[in-house]
This record gives sequence, structure tokens and C-alpha cells, in this order.
Amino acid sequence: MTRITLLNGPNLNLLGKRQPDVYGHETLEDAVAMAKDVLEPGFELVAHQSNSEGTLVDFIQNARETSSAIIINPGAYSHTSIAILDALNAFEGPVVEVHISQIHKRESFRHHSFVSHRADGVIAGLGLEGYRAAVRYICAVLK
Repeated sequence: MTRITLLNGPNLNLLGKRQPDVYGHETLEDAVAMAKDVLEPGFELVAHQSNSEGTLVDFIQNARETSSAIIINPGAYSHTSIAILDALNAFEGPVVEVHISQIHKRESFRHHSFVSHRADGVIAGLGLEGYRAAVRYICAVLK
């Protein structure tokens, strides 16, 4: 079984409650279910969420031994975390960065992502469909 690790950063546990005009009414559980719905046979998805930068780094480091790919929505850490970038740089498989909103149409500080320096692909502005697109891409790349 080929494992994909799905990581969600700060405040994504509040999906459906926080700024629904930006992030929609679906929950994080809905996002994970949507991602799992498009898994191809032979693939599994393990999902984690944390508001803590260090915990996300730990998940990434663990994925080095347990997973073939990482899909990450780093939330606000996209724009601030060199630690997450460094951890992703130590991961050898494909990495896809996902953003629910179109970060380039938002505040200027959101236009730069440290994570993008490592990501093999970046999906932004597709809502929760971005998670499905990321899973489809990873499955295609790892076949």
C-alpha cells in the first residue's frame, strides 16, 4: 500500500466555522473524506492537523519513513515557516501544497509561500476540490 500523508496547518480545524465567505461551509473532515474518495487502488491516505508548527515538522519528519508523498495545506505557516520548508526539503517524495482560497487575490503578505520553494505543485483557489486534485496528481505520479 502506498501511503500519502495529508497535513493541515493552523486554524484548518475551524473549517466550516471560520470565515465561510473565504473558506466555505465544509469542514476539515469533509476535506479529508473528499481526498479519500479519489484515492486509486493501492493507495492510502493518513491525515493530520495541528495548530503547532513543531508538531507539523514532526509529522513531516515521520513521513520520511512512512509515506511516499505529502499533501500539505500549511495555512498561515506558508508565509512564515522556514522550519516547515527545511523539513519538507528533507523529504524525498513528491510534495503538493494546497490552499483553499486564492492566496494571490488576498492580502499581499499571503502572496509568498516558503513551502512553494519545495512543492512540486501548488493548488490555490479551488476550495476543497484542491485536495482532490492533489490526490489525483500524487496517484498519477506514483503509479
